[in-house]
Amino acid sequence: MIDIKLMQGDCLEMMKQIPDGSVNLTVTSPPYDNLRTYNGNNEQWGEGVWRNVLLDLYRLTSEGGVVVWIVADATVKGSETGSSFKQALWAISCGFNLHDTMIWRKSNFSNPSSTRYHQTFEYMFIFSKGKPKIFNPIKDRKNIYGGQTTRGQNSVRQVDGSLKKIPKKVYSDCGMRHNVWDINTSGQAMEKVDHPAPFPVSLATDHILSWSNGGNTVLDPFMGSGTTGVAAKRNGRNFIGIELDENYFNIAKGRIDAE
Repeated sequence: MIDIKLMQGDCLEMMKQIPDGSVNLTVTSPPYDNLRTYNGNNEQWGEGVWRNVLLDLYRLTSEGGVVVWIVADATVKGSETGSSFKQALWAISCGFNLHDTMIWRKSNFSNPSSTRYHQTFEYMFIFSKGKPKIFNPIKDRKNIYGGQTTRGQNSVRQVDGSLKKIPKKVYSDCGMRHNVWDINTSGQAMEKVDHPAPFPVSLATDHILSWSNGGNTVLDPFMGSGTTGVAAKRNGRNFIGIELDENYFNIAKGRIDAE
């Protein structure tokens, strides 16, 4: 039986209730750079929040655990803010490894600028507490040599001059996915929820499958409409979700309860 714990309130206060080293994986997208308005109120978000959140995430993350931090930058007076990089560097100073800098590439975009190339991606920083203990790579990248037998040398010369046979192998149909993920944000790819910045369940699912195993505990301190919780419950993970806004909390609770 999986355990679901949902908390409505300030994540900086709620996270104090989570024991040290008890979370295997965090998958979250904080309300970065005021790119969206959350029920008309972004005043409680800022550097003082994300610094303390990342610091406490290090405390409660298990050894070998992972934090997936999905962010992007606003453009202010012609310059990108660079907030995402500041957050990544701060996470390192908190003790995390920057295990990988992944890209979520989206097929659509909004507000194109006439003076720059269209922005179609967000960063997915993979912070780890030490070396990740769990990695289940997704293998869905079509292999052009799938089903074919390896070519090349049949044997290799040993130090004593003798020849050692190299066994042939058959290439698999699919190889491991790269760290740039193409995941759609429009049409049937998204579940319809009353939230300004939901991300696809498939995005949360793929990270949950990659960095955790069944029965592990997944956290989202900025739960929003509950997408991470939906993906966690569908895949047999325990889940802790925290959301400040009461309206979004109720939306998230309804979605997760319905699973």
